[in-house]
Amino acid sequence: MIEYVLEHNPDDRIIAKASQILRSGGLLCFPTETNWVVVCDPFNKDSVEKLYRLRHIENTKHLTVLCCTFKTAQEIALINDGAFSLMKKVIPGSYTFIFEAQKKITKFLKASKVDHQVGIRFPPSKLARTILDGFDGVLLSTHLSHDMVEGADPDMPLYSALIEDAFGNMIDMIIDPGEFEFIGSTTIVDFSSGEPEVVREGAGNPAIFQ
Repeated sequence: MIEYVLEHNPDDRIIAKASQILRSGGLLCFPTETNWVVVCDPFNKDSVEKLYRLRHIENTKHLTVLCCTFKTAQEIALINDGAFSLMKKVIPGSYTFIFEAQKKITKFLKASKVDHQVGIRFPPSKLARTILDGFDGVLLSTHLSHDMVEGADPDMPLYSALIEDAFGNMIDMIIDPGEFEFIGSTTIVDFSSGEPEVVREGAGNPAIFQ
């Protein structure tokens, strides 16, 4: 099911419907500034299993948790004062941060249980933040690439109709804001040792962490 919205003013009824789907263990798909993502409630084991099945990967592989506020992020990640001071200067933004995981999330994510780490990000797009705010919590996410979608032309945008054709039996709702542009991969900053280490340079300016 595809729902069309305005990026900067998504319909409240559609956001509420998306939240209901997520709370009932469903999967939701929408674009962020970097790529299309599929998300679920990380504290619902059935929906987490569905997300891993969609990607055809083992549940020991890390996926990223999307956050809207520091309060929700601190429920799953051990964020020290130094990291907080740096992060608040650049978020929301195109960064993924790696932290030591809180016990709350390791109970549900096998990857975090194995190495006690969790990756989080604060997407800057209005649509993503509205969805997160409506759900009032964090969301486990995985990206969709052209090679995962049958019939997708790598030289053309990945359209919602192609995603529905490929995953319609697994994804409960696709939210499509119309035209959008991806800016590339996130910059990854690892705080798991206490100090920031830039492990991948991407769309987010890494200078503040170097």
